[in-house]
Amino acid sequence: MSVLIIGGDNVSKISDVLKHLGATKIKHWDARKKASACRKVIPSDTNCVVMLTSFLNHNAMKHFKVEAKKRNLPVVCSKQSINCIYDEYVKIMNITDCADCYASSTCHMKNNK
Repeated sequence: MSVLIIGGDNVSKISDVLKHLGATKIKHWDARKKASACRKVIPSDTNCVVMLTSFLNHNAMKHFKVEAKKRNLPVVCSKQSINCIYDEYVKIMNITDCADCYASSTCHMKNNK
């Protein structure tokens, strides 16, 4: 599964959590340049869009939500908090059995829950 993260600066910990939940390819746009952010098009190989709401203006969020809806892509909107992203991603992507995740020694959420 390919995930596009929009917003934020350092998303390495977020990427680790998403990889643990099944994402194989993660692309990140920081959306610092407000004028050019709304001109970008979601890559065709994207399966899910994660928007870090604390780092995006309303126009950028609206633009990417509309683009994702046109392509029937799931959109996860969250603050840049590992726990918030985890909870929203699991809810939106309908991940119901995390028993293997929590039992894993590499689980990033085990100590945060």
